[in-house]
Amino acid sequence: MLSSPVRLRPIRGALKAHDWLPIWCNLRSTGAGSASASNHSPSAILPAPSCARGRCLLLLLLLLLSDDLLKKTKAEGDSEEDESYNLTFCVVIDRRCDRAERRGVAVFGGRPSRHTPTMGSRRMDAPLLGLFLAHLATALEVPLDLLEGLPQPPTITHQSPKDYIIDPRENIIIHCEAKGKPHPSFSWTRNGTHFDIDEDPNVSMKPNSGTLVVDISRAKAEHYEFVYQCTARNKHGTAVSNNIVVQQSRSPLWSKEKVDPIVISEGRSLVLRCRPPAGLPPPIIFWMDNYFQRLPQSARVSQSLNGDLYFSNVLREDSRNDYICYARFPYTQTIQQKQPIIVKVLDLDAINDTMAAFYNDTDLFSEPADERKPNFLLPSGPSSSKTVLRGQVLEMECIAEGLPTPKISWDKVSGDLPTKRTSFLHYEKTLRIVDVSESDAGEYRCSASNRLGSVHQTIRVTVKAAPYWISGAPRNLVLAPGESSVLTCRASGTPKPSVSWAMNGIPIENSPKDLSRKVEDDTIIFTDVQAGSSAVYQCNVSNDYGYLLSNAFVNVLSEPPRVLTPNHKVYQVIKNRQASIDCASFGSPIPKITWFKDSRSSTLDGDPYVLHDNGTLEIRTAQAHNSGKYTCVARNSLGNYENHIYLEVKEPTRILRQPEYKVVQLGRSAVFECKVKHDPSLIPTMTWLKDDGELPDDERLIVDSDSLTINDVSESDAGVYTCIMNTTLDHDSASAELTVVEATTPAVVYERPDPPTDLELTDQKKRSVQLTWIPGDEHNSPIHKFLIQYEDSLHHRGHWHNLTEVPGTRTTAHLKLSPYVHYTFRVLALNAVNFSRPSFPSRMVKTEPAAPDGNPTGVQGFGTEHDNLVISWKPLSGLQANGPGLHYKVMWRQKVVDSDWTTVTVANNSKFVVSGTPTFVPYELKVQAANDHGAGPEPAVAHGYSGEDLPVAAPDNVQAVMLNGSLAELHWDPVPAKSIRGHLKGYKVYYWKEHSLHKHHPHLVKSQILTFSGNHTRRMLPGLHPFSVYLFNVRVYNGKGEGPPSPDQQIVTPEGMPGAPSSLLVTNPNMDSLTLEWSPPHERNGHITGYTLRYQPVNNSNELGAVEELALPANETSLTLLNLKYGTRYKFYLNAITVRGAGPAISQEAVTVVDEGNTQTPHPIAPSPPRPPPPKARPVNPFGNVSSSFGEDGTLISWDYWGPEQNVYVEYIENSEGEEEWQKEPVNGTQNVMLRGLKGGLSYRVRLVAQGHHDQPLHRSDELLVSVPAVASRQVDIATQGWFIGLMCAIALLILILLIICFIQRNKGGKYPVKEKEDAHTDPEFQPMKDDDCTFGEYSDNEDHKPLKGSRTPSNGTVKRDDSDDSLVDYGDGGDGQFNEDGSFIGQYSGKSASRDTAGGHESSEAPSPINTMNSLNSFV
Repeated sequence: MLSSPVRLRPIRGALKAHDWLPIWCNLRSTGAGSASASNHSPSAILPAPSCARGRCLLLLLLLLLSDDLLKKTKAEGDSEEDESYNLTFCVVIDRRCDRAERRGVAVFGGRPSRHTPTMGSRRMDAPLLGLFLAHLATALEVPLDLLEGLPQPPTITHQSPKDYIIDPRENIIIHCEAKGKPHPSFSWTRNGTHFDIDEDPNVSMKPNSGTLVVDISRAKAEHYEFVYQCTARNKHGTAVSNNIVVQQSRSPLWSKEKVDPIVISEGRSLVLRCRPPAGLPPPIIFWMDNYFQRLPQSARVSQSLNGDLYFSNVLREDSRNDYICYARFPYTQTIQQKQPIIVKVLDLDAINDTMAAFYNDTDLFSEPADERKPNFLLPSGPSSSKTVLRGQVLEMECIAEGLPTPKISWDKVSGDLPTKRTSFLHYEKTLRIVDVSESDAGEYRCSASNRLGSVHQTIRVTVKAAPYWISGAPRNLVLAPGESSVLTCRASGTPKPSVSWAMNGIPIENSPKDLSRKVEDDTIIFTDVQAGSSAVYQCNVSNDYGYLLSNAFVNVLSEPPRVLTPNHKVYQVIKNRQASIDCASFGSPIPKITWFKDSRSSTLDGDPYVLHDNGTLEIRTAQAHNSGKYTCVARNSLGNYENHIYLEVKEPTRILRQPEYKVVQLGRSAVFECKVKHDPSLIPTMTWLKDDGELPDDERLIVDSDSLTINDVSESDAGVYTCIMNTTLDHDSASAELTVVEATTPAVVYERPDPPTDLELTDQKKRSVQLTWIPGDEHNSPIHKFLIQYEDSLHHRGHWHNLTEVPGTRTTAHLKLSPYVHYTFRVLALNAVNFSRPSFPSRMVKTEPAAPDGNPTGVQGFGTEHDNLVISWKPLSGLQANGPGLHYKVMWRQKVVDSDWTTVTVANNSKFVVSGTPTFVPYELKVQAANDHGAGPEPAVAHGYSGEDLPVAAPDNVQAVMLNGSLAELHWDPVPAKSIRGHLKGYKVYYWKEHSLHKHHPHLVKSQILTFSGNHTRRMLPGLHPFSVYLFNVRVYNGKGEGPPSPDQQIVTPEGMPGAPSSLLVTNPNMDSLTLEWSPPHERNGHITGYTLRYQPVNNSNELGAVEELALPANETSLTLLNLKYGTRYKFYLNAITVRGAGPAISQEAVTVVDEGNTQTPHPIAPSPPRPPPPKARPVNPFGNVSSSFGEDGTLISWDYWGPEQNVYVEYIENSEGEEEWQKEPVNGTQNVMLRGLKGGLSYRVRLVAQGHHDQPLHRSDELLVSVPAVASRQVDIATQGWFIGLMCAIALLILILLIICFIQRNKGGKYPVKEKEDAHTDPEFQPMKDDDCTFGEYSDNEDHKPLKGSRTPSNGTVKRDDSDDSLVDYGDGGDGQFNEDGSFIGQYSGKSASRDTAGGHESSEAPSPINTMNSLNSFV
């Protein structure tokens, strides 16, 4: 274990607070045989390292950096400019790994530790940290930082990401760093051609680096949007970087659009569209109000993944005029907003109640929305599909409308949801699965339910995969001349990726020929390499979804050995634990390591030493005499090198007197003792804890060197107290509980009992002895039992073992003894508090040796090779040996009549290997224990077999019988036992599809294996594809492997039902017709005999109409439907038919063209989810189902898209003979776009374009011919048009209101009691209403506009001519005559105005103003 404070210099912009940073930590292992780290740094208890198949496992701890940690760990004395931090780390290397793995050397610069070098915390003299182990047996990493002058080909150490998005406001920095000896030079290509940096004054390259810096103060960033690739070369090879696609981040403005207010009745569903502008990267969408407060969301109101706001049903409180969609662009940190959307929710009940009072209880408006069962708003249709890449995040959403609000639930039809990777967002409407794998493919179902019913939506998920490494990227090789090795580039993906090789940046097929190199697919084999053949090899793995590019060098070196472990390094270890001493070396050829101790009289390669192949010397149980000076020598054919290393074995830390359980009264004191013994050369540190936490900061708690005192005990002091003694190598701990009780008179003290005394041994016999004792004081708690322990000073001096227990009422015990043991006994008493201290030991009792009483158990026989027999057993313990000279008599014979036993004697081992045995023959086995005083009893006979070999025969009479189109039953005769040559494990069926019987299907050969355990001769073969020819064979297998295959047999599967048609497109939509075009199924499964087309209309509530069905011949792939309803949405279902029946249907929706008389905006068509296209030659067209529909705002183009490119746009051009340019319309990340400004009566050609990297071709969809309808000439009956009927109703309502106003004014003065008073006090300024024209004298233009009696005068002394001086306010009780939010009046229609003048005892009452009355009524309308 190595540790040292290390100086880490974070790269600016790459390491931030709260980032994960791999840090090695000091370890504190509690297992036997491991060293412990010092306690001066953060520690973690980790399991002991393990070695599997010769590979060392490295344990790392990921530490989350925070701002506080960075501040705390910042090095003292460092300046602000030196962004360096001291972090303590260590690495664990399994010492048992073989030397063939001892190839990788990792080096870090280090700052000298302030602590004494020890096994757990040692000083790391720069520049060496330690030795890492690599993967290949011949892969040796050149330690450049350690060994100056070693040649090495270039290695790319840092580069910018493949898709590099830059901030256009800052200089462009394209990183490319590399190392090598000599230091490499750098060059760049741009869009595949050489980029001469000297010719561009805005571009410079950093010194001793390949990093480009583009000064954009004199140029625009968009002028440098290209594909860049860096090349690092020296005389030993050339390394290349990935293709770095540089794109500037974009945050375009929101397109101008007119947002009309939305008026909707309560209970209906609503969707507020966001449609943000396309950005790079895409913006983050959220909804807020005018005060920048997020709009509340719930199970009823939620935001979809594309940013739209969905209401399952609207309520009155949803009315507001500031629904604002915001788009935040992360790179530029800018936020843009859409025009506010006004939503008015009509409360029809309240309006009807109010208006009924005016219009004889007649309802003017329809009823609000009724309760209804759920219906999906997103996605549409009963099923959909989605494609996701492996390792990415899968998000699926289901949003439903209904009243009451539906509840959404999810499940996986084809299996269980991955619990640890699954989460539900947006009130269960979004299912999110992270780190997607192939197992996540299948069908998912979301359900929406309320008390009126439920609906279901099925989503089929397909998982593809960009290339990924199976066993890591290719590793560098360092070989000596004449050595051989392999370079492997093993990756996987879906579809299967292709592998190509290059050498020094040149395709390997164009590189100079080399007889020592052979390329086989994903592997390069090197044989007998020669000096001067060093090079850098590039492996490129690619498929439709991405690529991997890796550099790996082959460095041919001849170097004498060097030991990298610092000379005179001191290792410290605790006694009786494992000690491992490193000898990290480098050389080519690989050095051989030899160890010596002190006088170097002999090599250390036997007990108790274990020499590992990686050069590490292990002592399984270190003792004091193992301390001393060790020498490791590294040798190869070019020389030798030696190092001196020292080992110090320390005494363990032990707590001699542990703290005891205490029961203390309130106000008294409690003292916990903790006396410790430790190695005098180690510095101890005592720590006390309370309930596993720090001690309270209280002056009543006094900590001494070996005790803890608590004065004036309170109830809060109760708990468990733990003392921990730490040294730099180990630690020990002990705990005791404190119970606080109320004060009593007199106080009752409960303590553990005193230890027993006067131990006496009597009646000693050969195998038994009698032990008696006197109990100690119980201290107010009765003794429950006594524990008797013994020490065997002959075999395990200093270790006490539990022997037996007796009840607390007894003071004597009859003890059974074993031969050849030196016994010493002691007794402990236990009461309710704790165990007592041990009694003083008894006198020693020595038993005489004897022959063993028993034999080893677990005897078994098995073979590791085809010609051997391994006999193993569980050895006897030292106590079971009964005497010195323990050994075993191992006996075996073949299990045949009159066979003789063969006997050998084995000591200090638990297995014996018999060589030269026949293959897989039964044996009888016996193992008998013996010592110097005789043998044990006659052993029992065990049974075993010699080693297995591969079977030599294949099953005979292999046949197949088809049970249905996809299931076959296989038969075969069993293989004779003699030919199996081992334990029969079962049979394996290899089968593959030879070809399909359909001429359009390709020839496929992909073998699959079906394994059947046990001795079966009849099994089912499922999952066969209809209308195909399969070949299969059967093989028997045993514990060694498989036997030869049987002759290939053929299976011909009958026809089956076809798959769904590959595509279904809707083209040329008109007012009453449209055209359907389709492609045959990819999975035909037989001869297509025809197609069935079903279609039905869909209204705005997504209710389906009557179904029409058509039978179509097999050779047709298009159909024009006539006599359809204009402005109607239709749903189409098309399935193919074979002789076995109809297959699944493909569905599509489309809308016929809207007529001019229909002013309703057509229902938007949600594009069908992406459905993968049928397989075809690359490149694959990522577009499908391109369709169009027309509305008042323009032409809506919809499509499906499943490609990886993010830059997608629409191109359109007028369908004429002129040579006009294609017009572009960007796409904002959705799969539909509204084209505005297309001229009516003209035809346009429209296509979709996906743009990837500059070196990749554009993907274009098939062109769609869109005919924009002119003003339709269809004649309709105006009396049946909705707008005409509405206009007539409005006119009738206005006439009725005017009649009411005239009726009220005609009766002015005669309907109110105040009229009599006005007649009695005639006002000369008052003039009656003119009957001939229904006008009012007081509002005549010829008057001086003097205020009326009882009227309110404005503060400026004038009366507005356009406002009524009297209103319904004057007749209310409380002032304002305004309306509530629901349109009802607040004031009353009768009563006295508190604001009128009543000084003279006269009250003035006037008719309501006609203008205010009309305004009030208008608010209802």
